[in-house]
Amino acid sequence: MDAVAVSLAEGLRLRRPSWRDALFLAGMFGLFQALMPVLGWALAFRFADTVSAATPWIAFGMLALIGAHMIKESFEDDDDHGVTSLVTLRTVTPLAIATSIDAAAVGVTFGVLEVDVAPAVTVIGVITAVLSLGAVFIGARVGERLGRWAELVGGVILVAIGLRILLDHLIG
Repeated sequence: MDAVAVSLAEGLRLRRPSWRDALFLAGMFGLFQALMPVLGWALAFRFADTVSAATPWIAFGMLALIGAHMIKESFEDDDDHGVTSLVTLRTVTPLAIATSIDAAAVGVTFGVLEVDVAPAVTVIGVITAVLSLGAVFIGARVGERLGRWAELVGGVILVAIGLRILLDHLIG
């Protein structure tokens, strides 16, 4: 759901995403949501405690930085504000990592429970990609209505997701 929420925020920011951008964004989120449990599974017994302890902090830091940057940009004067935002490997990879890094802990569970990893991560990746694709376009529709406020809202959403991940770890 974090990937879906970030896709929504990206749609808010882009406002008129191309199918190429939306598919790339959704594909990256699906790919990373599938890869992180595999990574966690592969490292299950060697680094389980380290993975579980560090991931919420890493995810919080990445999402807070990206969200703060979006919030800052929302206050800058720019004639084509938000419309020309590029969806590139460089801009999407940190978001994909930040929203999926906690899934490495799921992979640790896969190792302990002896889950058949390939079908599980395939389902995770496909569902994440499909939901994220829809969220980009929903966010874009809302972003058209919000205008310049869309990037501010998107940045606040990213910071809030980062805080939720961190608070879930600290409290729960």
